[in-house]
Amino acid sequence: MRNDPASTAAAVLTRVGGPANVTSVAHCMTRLRLTLADPAAADEAGLRALPGVAGVVADGPAWQIVLGPGVVDEVTAEVAARVGAGQPGVRDAELGPDTQVRDGAELRERRRRRDATPVRTALRRVANVFVPLIPALIGCGILSGINGLLLNTGWLPGLTPALSAVASAFMALIAVFVGHNTAAEFGGTPVLGSAVAAVVVHPGVAKVAVFGTQLAPGQGGVLGALAAALLATRVEKWVRGRVPGALDVLLTPTVTVLVSGLVTLYGLMYAAGAVATAIGTAADWLLATAGAAAGLLLGGLFLPLVMLGLHQALIPIHTTLIEQEGYTVLLPLLAMAGAGQVGAALAVYVRLRHDETHASVLTTIRSALPAGLLGVGEPLIYGVSLPLGRPFLTACAGGAAGGGFVGFFATLGTRVGATAIGPSGWALFPLLTGNRGPAAAVAIYAGGLLTGYAVGFAATCLFGFPRRPRVAAPA
Repeated sequence: MRNDPASTAAAVLTRVGGPANVTSVAHCMTRLRLTLADPAAADEAGLRALPGVAGVVADGPAWQIVLGPGVVDEVTAEVAARVGAGQPGVRDAELGPDTQVRDGAELRERRRRRDATPVRTALRRVANVFVPLIPALIGCGILSGINGLLLNTGWLPGLTPALSAVASAFMALIAVFVGHNTAAEFGGTPVLGSAVAAVVVHPGVAKVAVFGTQLAPGQGGVLGALAAALLATRVEKWVRGRVPGALDVLLTPTVTVLVSGLVTLYGLMYAAGAVATAIGTAADWLLATAGAAAGLLLGGLFLPLVMLGLHQALIPIHTTLIEQEGYTVLLPLLAMAGAGQVGAALAVYVRLRHDETHASVLTTIRSALPAGLLGVGEPLIYGVSLPLGRPFLTACAGGAAGGGFVGFFATLGTRVGATAIGPSGWALFPLLTGNRGPAAAVAIYAGGLLTGYAVGFAATCLFGFPRRPRVAAPA
C-alpha cells in the first residue's frame, strides 16, 4: 500500500529537525535532497525506519532520502510547501518531547564533518547543478531516438523536421541552464550566470579568434558553461562588496557580464574545449584498448557510487560525450551494476523464500524488483543487499561481469551508447545507439544485462550467505 505523501513529508520534516532546519529542497529521480542548517538536529535512524524510505545518505548538511520514482515528486512538493510556509512537521506519537537533542549528536556531527571532504563536497555541489536537468535530458533523448527511428524507416517524413527541432532545442541551449543552476548553487544571481554561460553557445563567437584559432559556438560545452557561471558568481560577489549601494544595480551586473564574458571568450572556452576533447578521446581510447577491463571496473564500482550518492557527479562527463558524439558510451557500462543488483536480489529471494524471519526482506524484493529491472536500484540496495552485506558484494560482481561483456565488444569495434542520461536497465533500450547502429547496440546491451543477472544470481547463491558450520558426527 502506498504511503500518503503528506504524511511522509511531515514525518521526514520531523526527523530532520523541522521545517526551520531545512534551507533547500530538491529531488532527482529517486531521492529527496535536503540541505540542513544543523545536521546534528536530524535523526538518521528515525528516517531510515520510516515506511517508504529505502535509504538515507548523509553528507554533512546535504541529506538524500531515497523514496523511489514517482513518490519522490509528490513528497518533495509537500516538503517544499511546508518549508516555504514555515509549518511545523507533524510529530509522531512514538517520538519523545525533544527529538532534536540527543545523546551523541555532537559526535555524529564531528563524524559527518570529517567525512565531508572537499572532493565529496565539490562533487555534491556539481551534482546539484545537473540533477534538475535530468528530466529534460530524458525527454529530449527519447524524442531524439524516436526521430532517428522515423528517419531510418522513412516514416512520417513531414514530422521529422519538427520532431528534430523539439528534441534538439534543449541540448542546443543546455549551457544557459547549466549557468543558471551553477549561479544558484554557488550563491550568485542565476540570471547573470545564465547570461555569461550563454556566451558559450552564441553564434557570434565564431568571429572571435583565440591563439590564432577561431572559436566555434558551443566550444567547451557544459564544462565551459559551468566554469563561466562559477567565474561570474565570484566576480559578482567581489564587485557587490566594493561598489556603493546606490550604484550596485547598475555596476554589479554590468561588470559581472563584461569581465566574465571576456574571460570566457578568451580563456575558458578554449580551455574547456581542450578538456572536453580529452574526455572524448580518453573514453574512445579506453574502450578500444581495454574495453573488457574498463567495463569490469566501471560496472563493479558503480553500486558503491550510487550508495554514496556520488553517481550524479558523472553527469557532466555523460553530457560532454553526448555533445561530442551524440551518445555516451559510459552509461551502458555503468547500467550493468543494476543488472548485478537484480540478479543478487533474485538469489536472495530464492534462498530465503521459506524463511519467515526474513519476511520483510522478501516483501521489499517483491515490491522493489520491478523498479530494479527499470534501472532504479536504490530500493534493492538499501532494502536488501546492503543490510545483508555479502549480497552487495556479489551484486557488484554481477555488475562487473555485465560491464566486461559490453566492454569486450567495444574492444572489437562495436560501441554501445545512450543518447540521454537518467534511465538504465530496461528503460535504457529506447535510448540505445552506437557506431554500428541501434540494432547492434540493443543486442549487446541485452547480452550484458543477461550476463549481469546470471553472474549476480550465481555469485550470491554461492558466496552471498555465511556457510553453516558443520556439526561433527557423534563418536
